Amino acid sequence: MDKDYVCEDYGTEKEWTQIKVTSKLENLDEISAVMSMISNYLQIEDYSDIDLKTCYGDLIDESILNADKTVASVSVYLSGKGHADTVAQLRSRFTELGLEVSIEINGVNEEDWANSWKEYYKPLKIGKRIVIVPAWEKYDAAEGELAIKMDPGMAFGTGNHETTRLVIELLEKYVKGGERLLDVGTGSGILAICGSRLGAGLCRAYDIDPVAVKVARENIKDSGLSNISCDTSDLLRGVDKTDGGYDIICANIVADIIIRMIPDIDAYMNEGATILASGIIVERADDVINAFSSHGFFVEQRIDDNGWCALAVKKNK
Repeated sequence: MDKDYVCEDYGTEKEWTQIKVTSKLENLDEISAVMSMISNYLQIEDYSDIDLKTCYGDLIDESILNADKTVASVSVYLSGKGHADTVAQLRSRFTELGLEVSIEINGVNEEDWANSWKEYYKPLKIGKRIVIVPAWEKYDAAEGELAIKMDPGMAFGTGNHETTRLVIELLEKYVKGGERLLDVGTGSGILAICGSRLGAGLCRAYDIDPVAVKVARENIKDSGLSNISCDTSDLLRGVDKTDGGYDIICANIVADIIIRMIPDIDAYMNEGATILASGIIVERADDVINAFSSHGFFVEQRIDDNGWCALAVKKNK
């Protein structure tokens, strides 16, 4: 499927790791969706729209003008070295989706990258109440706002991506207080943290990637919230339901993985529960909706943003 990735000599200074995935241009949306599960901050290289040589070529680097316009690359930057588990998880997800990709790993000096991008990440208000605040920023929350501190320098983002924002907007509507919330494919743990801050009574977060679980646990610990736990699971396999089902289930993954999960999800739902499904490119929305419908569910609400779709789904009575 993909070529061997390249690991460079990192040296002795603190480093960041760039994971770069390259594939055919038509796969860009799906590649971005998968990579957004690793980090919400994506660097996308897509030169297909650049054809300015006749007018403004002298303003554009020759290497960009001559770049292969049939392929695109998506990169994420993770702190530290290695990340073999993350690469293995990416390989597995791309294989499940039948995508041919190449994966490359490069070391990036912290002085060159880690500090320079901080100026671009400022407090971000999502919906009516939630404000995601970078850990180094001071923010005085207005009345009614819930400020949630996150560190984009950690491995799994802070809600800047459309898919995460859409779920948070839905959480504002569906969390009334005291709900049991399940977050499948939690990444940074941000959705569980937001659910707890909005008033959910118990929040359980799961991810197949041990790296994600480690990062989510760190974010949860830093949040000071005691009603959230995070563990490893393969989608729903491994999810704790010994003390009951869940009132809200978040799945910010990708369309194909959501579809694969649908036949099993009913067993984890309390009566009247809501599924918040996101990570769906709009071109795949009908596929997901039809899969829910074929298993006795209906879409109560759909919201779109910049080519992405999120669904609030309930079980037919």
